[in-house]
Amino acid sequence: MENKKVRALALFAGGLDSALAITVVANQGIEVIALNFVSHFFGGKNEKAEAMAKQLGVKLEYVNFSKEHMDIMRDPVYGRGKNMNPCIDCHALMFKVAGELLEKYDAQFIISGEVLGQRPMSQNSQALEKVKALSNISDLIVRPLSAKKLPMSKPEREGLIDREKLLDIEGRSRKPQMRLAEELGVKDYPMPGGGCLLTDPGYSKRLKLIEEDGLLYEEYSSIFHILKTGRFFRLGEKKYLFVGRTKEDNDIIVNYKTFGSFFIRGKGVGGPYIIGYGDLNSEEIQFAKDLFSRYCKFKGEQPIEIFFNEQPMNIDIINREEVEEKIKKYQINME
Repeated sequence: MENKKVRALALFAGGLDSALAITVVANQGIEVIALNFVSHFFGGKNEKAEAMAKQLGVKLEYVNFSKEHMDIMRDPVYGRGKNMNPCIDCHALMFKVAGELLEKYDAQFIISGEVLGQRPMSQNSQALEKVKALSNISDLIVRPLSAKKLPMSKPEREGLIDREKLLDIEGRSRKPQMRLAEELGVKDYPMPGGGCLLTDPGYSKRLKLIEEDGLLYEEYSSIFHILKTGRFFRLGEKKYLFVGRTKEDNDIIVNYKTFGSFFIRGKGVGGPYIIGYGDLNSEEIQFAKDLFSRYCKFKGEQPIEIFFNEQPMNIDIINREEVEEKIKKYQINME
């Protein structure tokens, strides 16, 4: 009787560590399917992941777990890092969801590119064990790059994967991975960092205010995406202005123009696209109009026309000093 094909699912962001983990396992004749997890804050269809998957010769699947991720964000068992990042709970959730997909893909275990000690808070030995325990599939997790430094997993004990051909990388230095990449022929890999917005201090500062206003729920997810770009003003509880800074910002903001209570754009004059969100009063709405005038090429120094919810209207010369004071008061910078 022919032996059943051994297959593994891999947590895969497209970076070097997960690419090396896949290669080490695939070199044992094990088929690997790469799972790119998609939330409101990371992941999703991208050239980096697809190019690396193509180079490795593995199938790439996108797994949207945005709602489940939102649920653990609000009340993570192991708390958050420096910013809004619940890393331990997040990694555990990825493994849990991957575990639920084992049957679908007829796979036997799950691998990741985690390296013992690479991140002092979320990848120390205790943190890795917490991830395993919280995932509910602890004995099916293999971390090929550090396996020899970690307890033996069920796939190793049962001979599905050869522990002797796994590695013992440990620590924060990237040099062992870079040497291994050269040895294994993994090329054109991206430099580490920048993957998750929840580790970004500026973005986290904005998102924390959304949480304080009670809007850290899936139904308000459009806010999480608009927050990533342009200028952000919090006028009060659940009262926001999202203001484009560049053409690229405007291209993003226009996709959400029906999300808020109003949308502003120029009539015959270039300037920022502006979304107002919440129950804004007349003074706050006027501030939004004045912001367009302030940030357009005339800097508020001459009358202009705008579209307010696609209705044309005139804007007079603004009181620059007054508007600047309000900008200082309400703008939430990313710095």
